[in-house]
Formats: sequence, C-alpha cells, structure tokens
Amino acid sequence: MAELTETREIVRERYAQAARAGDGCDPYGGCGCGDATFGGRLYDEATAADAPAAAVTASLGCGVPTAVADLHEGETVLDLGSGAGADVLISARRVGPAGRAIGLDMTDEMLEAARANAREAGVENVEFVKGYIEEMPLADASVDVVISNCVINLSADKDRVLREAARVLRPGGRFAVSDVIADPGMDEATRADMAQWTGCVAGALTAADYEARLVEAGFADVEVRETHRVHPQAASAIVRARRP
Repeated sequence: MAELTETREIVRERYAQAARAGDGCDPYGGCGCGDATFGGRLYDEATAADAPAAAVTASLGCGVPTAVADLHEGETVLDLGSGAGADVLISARRVGPAGRAIGLDMTDEMLEAARANAREAGVENVEFVKGYIEEMPLADASVDVVISNCVINLSADKDRVLREAARVLRPGGRFAVSDVIADPGMDEATRADMAQWTGCVAGALTAADYEARLVEAGFADVEVRETHRVHPQAASAIVRARRP
C-alpha cells in the first residue's frame, strides 16, 4: 500500500505540472513534448477534429484507443486517467447524445483542463470524475467500454486496476487501451528508475504478463499488438479484451 501511495503522488505531481504547462510536455523528460512516439501527433486529422486543439495538444498518451475501441451509438465509455480529456471528447462524439463518456482522473489540474475543454467543445454527454483507477468510483456493470491511453503502466497495482475494469464492465463489455509494454529483457536499472516510471517505461508489463493478468482478472479474447517503439526496451501497444 505504501508503494502504491508513493507512486501515485509522484505521478500526480508529474501530471499536475504537465497540466499547468498545457503543451503536452512531460516535465520529467519522458513522454510527449515534441516526441512523435507520444502525444497529440499520434492523432490523425479527422480524429483530432473531434476534440479542441488544446485537449489534443495536451495529450501525453502513447496511442489512440478510440481508433480500436469500435464505439457505437448509445454506449457508455470510461476513460482511465483521462488527462485533458481528448479521448473522452472523441468518445462522446462517437457514442452520440444517447451515449455517455466518463473521464476518471486523480489530478485536479487535469480535471479542470478537461472540463474547460468540454465546455469549449460544447459536448454535454461527458462527465469527469476524480478518483483512482485502482478504486474506480463507479457501480458494478455500469459501462460498455473501458479505454485508456498510456496510464495503466503508471499504476503500482496493475492487477487491481484490471480487476476494477472487469468489475465496472457489463457482461460482454470491451477493454481497449493503448499502453506501453516492456521488452522481456528490460534491465533492472531502467525498472528501478522512478523518472522512467513516470515517463511511461519502467512500470510497463511485458506482453505475455499483460495477457496473463487480464485472464486472471476475468477477461477473455485477450490481444496485445505492438504499434510502435517508444524506448530501446519498450513499445506502445493496443491491448484489447472482453468481459465474458
């Protein structure tokens, strides 16, 4: 528990600084800030048009989860670690007025930025909630799709995150996230470096470990597909699964 709390506070401060900067730059020199492997540059023009430029620019993600989530009209979508809200606002457009998009984040500065971006976009079927991804403040079986963009790797208790994701999903619900996966041979010095942890690398699971933990959490039809390299010892990947 002490490790979880300590890691949360380090990550929270990193993202609070990024929110205050508002430019997609990681103050610790990890993801984002002109790096074509992270951030708003990963969104194509059509996708980026569904959210204010400020939300897309502020992204520190490693992919575009909405591109593979196969969202449908009327669905409820939950974004874990929603940041400045780009993926929530894109999701809200895709599920339409009958649907709902929820962003969950622990950082006040990010929540403030996300709500401002939602107001600018004029999108009303969104909600931004403060909370932890290890303790999601949502009811059981209340969402159709869980998405996330380079956030689960930052948690010190990933098993708990995956169990919570399974809990809040309705039967048949989908898990579709972008995340960083580690090469099997990632060295211990990188794993021990907290600056690299907050830079989206050190806390990453291998593809095989991610798959096994999703199955243990109760998911089926698990798929982990590498998309591009983000570090000499890590890659971005699309991770998909289904709650039976």
